[in-house]
Amino acid sequence: MKGKLYKIMIPLFLLVFLVGCGSTQDTEKTDNKVDKRVSVVVSFNAMAELTKAIGGDKIELTTIVPSGVEAHDFEPKPREIASLSKASLFIYNGLGMEPWAKDMLKSIDNKNLQIIEAFKEADLIKNSGDEIGEHGEFDPHVWLSLKEAKVQANNIKEGLIKVDSNNKDYYESNYKEFSKKIDDLKAEYEKKITSLERKDLVTGHAAFAYLCRDFGLQQHSVEDVFAEGEPTSQKIKELIDLSKKIKIKTVFMEENASPKVSETIAKEVGAKVDTINTLESEGDYINTMKENLEKIYNSLT
Repeated sequence: MKGKLYKIMIPLFLLVFLVGCGSTQDTEKTDNKVDKRVSVVVSFNAMAELTKAIGGDKIELTTIVPSGVEAHDFEPKPREIASLSKASLFIYNGLGMEPWAKDMLKSIDNKNLQIIEAFKEADLIKNSGDEIGEHGEFDPHVWLSLKEAKVQANNIKEGLIKVDSNNKDYYESNYKEFSKKIDDLKAEYEKKITSLERKDLVTGHAAFAYLCRDFGLQQHSVEDVFAEGEPTSQKIKELIDLSKKIKIKTVFMEENASPKVSETIAKEVGAKVDTINTLESEGDYINTMKENLEKIYNSLT
């Protein structure tokens, strides 16, 4: 009897073992399928921050322009171009911010790649003078408006849903959460800034027109929208005279910019120099915009 039981037990043990192994393999396959993330390539940091807010842990993100490099001065190398060959989605700002993007897209062979120009449907600010001929009709710094950043984030959300419809609810939920954070931040500083008498902002680079529009501020800058060329002595003198007249306390310069001109103006008018972040190279979106707004508010009190 014991011998018979022994003979029966061995096949049963093997059967359980084999079924167990099969279940483990099936689970691994299922887990791998669930954990597979969408390959997304973005142009520069501001687009990366908006995309991370919506895509969360469902995406594998690659940023083309490295930290410390201006997006409109960048020239992609084969390595950056190759990152698009297997991507599902490419997101860029547009409006001349990345003049290399369209030529780069023409050079890749990826028929499944979806492309999002994040500026679409935003309320754009027109350029003026020589910049229209050189760079286009509109100011590209759309993401520096809290209001327009929501538009860009929505475009990104729709792009993610298009390439990954299974996670639509996840992307929708992240967008709602991100939008609420933006709305709360905007409401906080609208209340603070509206009460101020002074509304003039002096910057080295005219990148903050959208932010100023959000809060009823007036931007005065040494350099144009794309910060190209050297400012003339006449332009600097005019800004110094204006800064004295309106009693500017702070001259703002952008991260990675040369402080020379900003320091010259600040010295002449008895102001300090402080850094304001365009998010082109670094910075979390919500926290960085809050820091920018707090600095601006303090400069106007």
